[in-house]
Amino acid sequence: MLLTLATLHDTPLGKRVVPHVLLKDPESKISLFIVSVAARTPKMINIAGVVSIVLFYILILGVGIWAGRKKEKGNDSEEEVMLAGRNIGLFVGIFTMTGEFYGQQGLDGVAGTSMGRRRRSTHQGWCGGLFFANKMRQQGYVTMLDPLQDSFGERMGGLLFLPALCGEVFWAAGILAALGATLSVIIDMDHRTSVILSSCIAVFYTLFGGLYSVAYTDVIQLFCIFIGLWMCIPFAMLNEKVGSLAPEDVDWVGHVNTSEIAYYIDYGLLLVFGGIPWQVYFQRVLSSKTAGRAQVLSYVAAAGCILMAIPPVLIGAIAKATHWNETDYKGPYPLTVDQTSMILPMVLQHLTPDFVSFFGLGAVSAAVMSSADSSVLSASSMFARNVYKLIFRQRASEMEVIWVMRVAILIVGVLSTVMALTIPSIYGLCDGAHHSFHLRSLVSGVLSTVMALTIPSIYGL
Repeated sequence: MLLTLATLHDTPLGKRVVPHVLLKDPESKISLFIVSVAARTPKMINIAGVVSIVLFYILILGVGIWAGRKKEKGNDSEEEVMLAGRNIGLFVGIFTMTGEFYGQQGLDGVAGTSMGRRRRSTHQGWCGGLFFANKMRQQGYVTMLDPLQDSFGERMGGLLFLPALCGEVFWAAGILAALGATLSVIIDMDHRTSVILSSCIAVFYTLFGGLYSVAYTDVIQLFCIFIGLWMCIPFAMLNEKVGSLAPEDVDWVGHVNTSEIAYYIDYGLLLVFGGIPWQVYFQRVLSSKTAGRAQVLSYVAAAGCILMAIPPVLIGAIAKATHWNETDYKGPYPLTVDQTSMILPMVLQHLTPDFVSFFGLGAVSAAVMSSADSSVLSASSMFARNVYKLIFRQRASEMEVIWVMRVAILIVGVLSTVMALTIPSIYGLCDGAHHSFHLRSLVSGVLSTVMALTIPSIYGL
């Protein structure tokens, strides 16, 4: 049997073993064939990781179905399904409001802030509580479009549903795509499978229980995010590939050029005021038992976002101090700005043991589902009430409106899923979750301007 040297070469079909010498011995040919096939075989899916994700999804689905049973039997009114009968308690309200503010952008965005020039604002919580929460709840509105229709007419107010719908669909699609990318990086789970599975589960329990299911699953999801990330931090921080985190070794503050000051101010105002006119926020406000409690939820949720930002900030700091060229990471080094959107999965994959990274995956999945279900429900609620009922079918019964909302939940869920599966073709429109957040904020700029015009009517001026 001849001694033959072979090397790995990149081909359009992947890596192949190419021999330097032709082998005449049949035994050697068989051996080389086995080596070649092994080199071309993709990495096997991580079964343990898939099992952990499936168990997490079963937990969320079970909680969503259980919460849906809290609805009053025989009471399928708009307020009962869309606003949980305006009976959300303080504890659940704080968690669901915090989850709405936080979401997937809170994980990837805050972690990326320590690495690059990403920004995050939690000021919309206290701004919304100060100017809108109390009065909107006192007026007894069902959606945020109600005061707009009161001021500009039913048709003109209903037309504003379109930018709201675009923002919700783009946002849900962006975060679903981010989840698919994360799972494919860490456990080699197929991108399409993870997106479709996550979307189906979120749509199913939202369809079943309305805001009850969304709010109560937010509680579980927020716990999963907080615990999952804190479990990962000690292992990542103590990894030998991570350098010193001392201020004298790393520039944590950075600097802002004089020419960029106006840009930062403009961007900050966009994040603050662009984060207010979203139905996912007002759905929580309007579901509160009292107007005063609606304000409290907004203020506490803003503080909760700051608390929840601590783990992602630490993960971003760890990533910045990591010598990535000494790990198994094969991407560009030093890291580019685009790589900061994948900081969280990179830390989970390269700096923590497998069993720990699975808890982190649960945190990522929880954040995605917490945002996706809220977006689907809010867009469907506005369509059923402000478009279908107030424009086309003023005499529609409440049961008819609820069924229209359920059909809309399916349609919005499908639209978001399809867009998430085709996200590479729309990167110029919303490049993953971060850019979809930017688009969401830009769309909300239109709604912010219009809503500002409704302040006199809200305050009775």
